[in-house]
Amino acid sequence: MDEMKTARVLGNSGIEVSALGMGCMGLTHASGDPLPREQAARVVREAHEMGYTFFDTAECYVGVNPDGSTAYNEEAVGDALRPVRDEVVIATKFGVQHNPDLTLSLDSRPETIRASVDGSLKRLGVDCIDLYYQHRIDPKVEPEEVAGVMAELIEAGKIRAWGISETTEDYLRRAQAVCPVAAVQMRYSMLARWNESLLPVLDELDVAFVAFSPMANGFLTGAYSPATSFEGSQDYRAGMPQYTEEGYEKNRAVLGLLGDIAREHGATMAQVSLAWMLCRNPRIVPIPGSRKPERLRENLASRDVVLSPEEVARIDTALDGMDLAVFGGHRAE
Repeated sequence: MDEMKTARVLGNSGIEVSALGMGCMGLTHASGDPLPREQAARVVREAHEMGYTFFDTAECYVGVNPDGSTAYNEEAVGDALRPVRDEVVIATKFGVQHNPDLTLSLDSRPETIRASVDGSLKRLGVDCIDLYYQHRIDPKVEPEEVAGVMAELIEAGKIRAWGISETTEDYLRRAQAVCPVAAVQMRYSMLARWNESLLPVLDELDVAFVAFSPMANGFLTGAYSPATSFEGSQDYRAGMPQYTEEGYEKNRAVLGLLGDIAREHGATMAQVSLAWMLCRNPRIVPIPGSRKPERLRENLASRDVVLSPEEVARIDTALDGMDLAVFGGHRAE
């Protein structure tokens, strides 16, 4: 297997990760009622045994257990990975809290960051976080101030490297000038390509591109439609534009394209969508997530799907010619 498709490097940090990471959010947040902590940890541990070495969580990935207690994603991830700590890279995030109406509260004040990192270290049960993201830009705090705190945390040994989720070029450059940024985390999939314009900047600055929602919250697997019964008030997918009747019909052409290529390669649509991403740029690290080990195994096998440069160009041209519905999703992945 091509080495580029089995491992990637998180930019200037030099930290090596599996070419596909695991997004852990859905174990406790936004994909239905949270899994019991032991079950969630078991899914993460199985992912590591399959070959995943890069795991993504956040302090705000919480859900409500049946008894009313809070399910903390970081706790389940920590339970799973502490026994193999030297073999994995753990990313978590600060600066976002969810409101009851699904809007976000943003807070990246230095005192909040310092409290957040200590809380995450405690919930994960580790001494150091490998990659610590600012989850969303806080318009009340300048990037230089956030980057200064990151430099402080690196010096203190609490984090190894830092990143920014949903950044702009200007914000990234200003932060980079104070403390080198290892990675950005951006929404990216065949339905969400607007962040591709940032790739030349990342090449210049030696910053990795971690892609969240690489399968458009399941849409690109072909397994979901407006007729799907999602899992209650703690599952946010039912309200996403791609699962409305109008959005689904407008984006159906992408599923047809994926289906044709998947049949040509004896692969699934999910595998083709991930293989396309892996072939486009060696800085891109997709982090698809699932509660089901069989889906995690299917995703990892996308590394075995070899798309030629001509096929990647064919997909790009087809996507460019499609009048797709504006894509949206859960805003704090």
